[in-house]
Formats: sequence, structure tokens, C-alpha cells
Amino acid sequence: MLYQASTWVLPVVIAVTFHEAAHGFVAYHFGDSTAWQAGRVTFNPFKHIDRFGTIILPALLIVIRSPFLFGYAKPVPVNFRRLNHPRRDMVHSIQINALLCVFNMLPLPPLDGGRVAVGLLPDALAFPLARIERYGMLILLLLLFVLPYIGEQTGRNLNILGWLIGAPAEALIRFVLAITGQSQ
Repeated sequence: MLYQASTWVLPVVIAVTFHEAAHGFVAYHFGDSTAWQAGRVTFNPFKHIDRFGTIILPALLIVIRSPFLFGYAKPVPVNFRRLNHPRRDMVHSIQINALLCVFNMLPLPPLDGGRVAVGLLPDALAFPLARIERYGMLILLLLLFVLPYIGEQTGRNLNILGWLIGAPAEALIRFVLAITGQSQ
């Protein structure tokens, strides 16, 4: 139980923290300093914890052995009237959410995409993939920071996550804009 909790708690805390901080950062970038002034543009996960949504609700679902787990963080305050171009700037969050969606669906445990891949692949491929879960966060950190840094030092483009995430996220954004009649 402790191992199981530790394999999803850390990734979820990191994802939620980055997600909420990103909302505040983007709002600040587009003219609204509400979240910045409230101290919510931070990677400190304690600033984003909602007592009920982050702690009590998931704990209750675990205790009652719910077939699904759900929770949420404190929403970052955004005053849309303070944005430079409110209608356009509110749509910028599509980019962040598309990137997070594609990133989360990468077929690497402990990301959701890794769990989906383990569930769909034949046993001969699923078992080895499942076994790398304990190294998943280390692999992600290497892909996010180390390889791009090495590439920068050697003059090569080693930003693997950039091309794994960038093109699918752009396609997802174009799709969302097209079905909502916002495409150019």
C-alpha cells in the first residue's frame, strides 16, 4: 500500500503544482497579477492544497475502495477583467492544458499514458514496461532537463520531449480551435 501510494502521490503532487502555478504564471504574463500577489505562482505544493479536494476526498475514496480516485487542488485566482485581451488571453490556457494532456499520456509509467500502455500491451511488453515505473520520474527528469542541457552544450537538439509533445499538442490545439469555430 505504501509503495503504491508513493508511486502515484509524487507524480500527482508535481503535476498539480506545476498545473496550478502555470495558470497563475500565464495570467500574470497576460496582465493579471491576482495569483502572483496571493503567492500562488509557486512550485510549493502546500500553497495549492485544498483541504477537502486534495486530502479528504482522495483519502475517503481509498478507504471505501472506490474503483476510481479523484481529487483537486485550490484553483488559482484569476481576474479575467485584468487580462490585457480577456477573450484571447483566456484561450491561451488551451495550450497549457494540451501540453499537460499530451505529456501525461506519454507511455511511461508512472504517467497515465504508461498505465494505459501497460493495460493494453501484450504481457511480453507490458511486464517490462511496468517494471520501469520505479525509474519513471528519474527518466522524466533526464528527458526534461539533462538531455536538453547536454544537447545545448554539444550543439545538438536532444529535446526529445519537445518533439514528442510539441507536434501532438499543436494538433490537439488546432482540433479544439477548429471544432469551436476559432481556427484561422
